[in-house]
Amino acid sequence: MPQHVPVPSTESSELPTPELSTGPGGPAPAGHDDRSSRRRRIPLRPPDAALLTLLLATGLWVYALPRIGFREMGDYGLLDRLPAAYYLSLLVLTAGFVLSLRRAGTAPWWPAAHCAALLFALKAPPAILYDAIRYPWASKHDAIVNTLLANGELRPGAALSGNMSAYDQWPGFFTLNAGLVRAFGVQSAAAYANWAPIVVGLLMMPVLVLIYRTFCEDWRLIWTAVWTFQLANWVGQDYFAPQALAYLLHLTVLAVVLRHFVRPGSAGRLRDRTYLDPVAAPVPPPTGPRQRAVCVVILAPLIAAINATHQLTPVMLTISLLALSFTRRYRNYGLLIVAALLMLTWDLTMGRPLFVETLATIGKSIGELTENSRAGYAGQLTGPGPELAGTANVAMVLAIAVLAGAAVVLRRRLTRSALPLLLVSVAPVPLFAVNDYGGEMLFRVYLFALPGGAFFAAAALVPAVAGTHRSRAKALRRRIAAVALPAVLLLLLAGFLPSYYGKEKMFYTPPEETALVTKTLDDAPDGSLILATSGSFPQALHRYDRLDHWFFAEQALPENEKMLEDPAAYLAKGIPPGEKAYVVLTRTQDIYTAGEGLLPPGGFETLRWKLSVSPLFRTIESHPYGVVLEYRPPAP
Repeated sequence: MPQHVPVPSTESSELPTPELSTGPGGPAPAGHDDRSSRRRRIPLRPPDAALLTLLLATGLWVYALPRIGFREMGDYGLLDRLPAAYYLSLLVLTAGFVLSLRRAGTAPWWPAAHCAALLFALKAPPAILYDAIRYPWASKHDAIVNTLLANGELRPGAALSGNMSAYDQWPGFFTLNAGLVRAFGVQSAAAYANWAPIVVGLLMMPVLVLIYRTFCEDWRLIWTAVWTFQLANWVGQDYFAPQALAYLLHLTVLAVVLRHFVRPGSAGRLRDRTYLDPVAAPVPPPTGPRQRAVCVVILAPLIAAINATHQLTPVMLTISLLALSFTRRYRNYGLLIVAALLMLTWDLTMGRPLFVETLATIGKSIGELTENSRAGYAGQLTGPGPELAGTANVAMVLAIAVLAGAAVVLRRRLTRSALPLLLVSVAPVPLFAVNDYGGEMLFRVYLFALPGGAFFAAAALVPAVAGTHRSRAKALRRRIAAVALPAVLLLLLAGFLPSYYGKEKMFYTPPEETALVTKTLDDAPDGSLILATSGSFPQALHRYDRLDHWFFAEQALPENEKMLEDPAAYLAKGIPPGEKAYVVLTRTQDIYTAGEGLLPPGGFETLRWKLSVSPLFRTIESHPYGVVLEYRPPAP
């Protein structure tokens, strides 16, 4: 009878040969199962290194937070008020992220955790520290929510000053926040407004991952693209504003379209792996007419919500869908028609007043590329902080463009499969030829091009060398990438900080200034005219439905220089007869008009002094943070 020979199990045969312990306890006894010790040893490298850097970065950041001198900001905004521990925390976090990429394919939660930590580290300090809404002009959004809660309605047809009619014509964001204020039981949306960038950023991360995952299987590239997006998103359009919500919905619609609107038989050679980049993802499964019709029904409410929230985002979405229709994969005219009809329906009904006004201005602005691509009003940034921020803005745009362009050229096989993402990125660019969007078209085009730009920029930093056969060229590329990736990420970090915080002195307002403005506007009789150099000060549009506004310095510098020759006469000429009028001049206005170049050096102080000594104006409130003057028309 033959002797039975035991066959080793598959599980034990796949494990590496256990090594004997050489520690103080001597070698492990024969037959000892050492798999538990191996399980303890294996995770000690990338995961624990990533965890340690994450914990160290968090500790440094928490240590630095109370030491941020935001109340004593100087010429460089928050840059020279951030302690060394804060900058060191960002360096450690970047190092941890690079380490986490080594096992991004098997442990993607580590780079995900680092991306979330980066978002929090970069944008949470104002939310935690500030005792006022960051960006003074964001207080008008809080004012709209308060008006909606008080009156129970908005008035889209009313001619409101301060450009406030447009907000009543696109009330989606404010209606949502009115509900949130009631649900949370807080006094106003100001209680959570500064957390908007963090909340929106966290919600955007899975949407970006879904978009990038549609075209790429390499988790290193996907998370590097998300990290790059975080660093390149310095434009500040994720604050408490309709654009942030509409942008999130816009990306969500695109993510669904890219995943579930592939036409049958449209992939062609893209089904051939030899034709593609090694990390390219397979084209998503095709969908039939019935499935796409169901998706259109699902997306229609999202598209309608975008139209109810923001006036420009529906245009960007329609242009993006039009660009996708140029490819065989996404030639779906049904969804394009639905998006266009929803946009036109809203523009011709709720948004008709502003829509008609915009059409009247397009005839003058169309083709004016230089004017349409200007940033802000007609002023020139002045002062060390604003000038550095402006330079950093340009450098960041060029850096993303150069990196993305390099990937498009050098990784042509990846570009073939990710062509829809490239088309979506360049689709907004022609809007430069149409309108300046109040001096913000430059920022909006960059914002809507950023998801694709970040993906291709990351593709230039993360070459497709893993998992392929060895060669000297690929080994060299690996060595170059090992140095280039952290170096470029640090450079982008160095560009983000001045871009986002270099003008911070304009963005923080002390509570005393807010209290002064609120009291003044509460005491002003209904129908009064409020005059200020600009609308960039806290509570500028408090009670906007009961007061009129004139921000008289929001014009070209030469016009303001003429105004400063005799500001009292200039303002008196623009005040309607018999109307009560108050001039509100605050510290934040001084900083803003100087930094944006709306007034010459010393111009704000000259304005304040000349109005104070003029017999046409009487000082009714003088405060270290501002002055309030009442207009006293001459006797007939």
